[in-house]
Amino acid sequence: MKAKLLNTLIINVILFILIMIFSVKIGECMNGKKILKTIKLPQPQYDSRSSVESTLLKRRSIRRYTDEPLTLVEISQLLWAAQGVTHHRGFRTAPSAGALYPLEIYIVAGKVTGLAAGIYKYKPNHHELLKIVEGDKRSELCRAALNQSAVKNAPVVVLFCAVYQRITFKYGQRGIRYVFIEVGHSAQNICLQAVSLGLGTVTIGAFNDDKVKKIVNCEADEEPLYIMPVGKLKNK
Repeated sequence: MKAKLLNTLIINVILFILIMIFSVKIGECMNGKKILKTIKLPQPQYDSRSSVESTLLKRRSIRRYTDEPLTLVEISQLLWAAQGVTHHRGFRTAPSAGALYPLEIYIVAGKVTGLAAGIYKYKPNHHELLKIVEGDKRSELCRAALNQSAVKNAPVVVLFCAVYQRITFKYGQRGIRYVFIEVGHSAQNICLQAVSLGLGTVTIGAFNDDKVKKIVNCEADEEPLYIMPVGKLKNK
């Protein structure tokens, strides 16, 4: 009888410890503004009325947008174009040296129908968003990007980051060059997809890296590379 009571006491103590650890971890996530909420994105479309040639012809750097919000369907299509999975072996829309995929993509959402303002990380393998930070951070990101107004005025901003170690472990320092090549592929995919959707975007490389990392609350080994505001076109 005593042994049974002792076993029950031990189990209860272990459960209590586990609950306390779990509570602390949740608290750390909240204090660090890492709110682990997953949003499944709509299925992307694999065909449209726009040809590759027509999107290439129309592609321009667009810095002015309407106040109209984007939709989750449009966000889904843009992110799929950037890094969507297109093969059962995990291959993606943009080529990557050694298929190592060092890029990480965030969106800074301000005006998206059906999506609360905040910062989200794209998870290509499940085509979903992971909420990282709550609230509209476009103005803060604009200041970090040397006050380029397109960042503040676009309903959504796409941010490319890179984890260099994913590729340098195999290719050494030359792997950094491969990362820069890859982000160019991926960003061009967004440019062309934006044209197909009737949207405008511009590629921005001028910003304060440390400030961007702090705003986005990205991982320590992720380095920001490219900012792309996206919005609906203003009438000329």
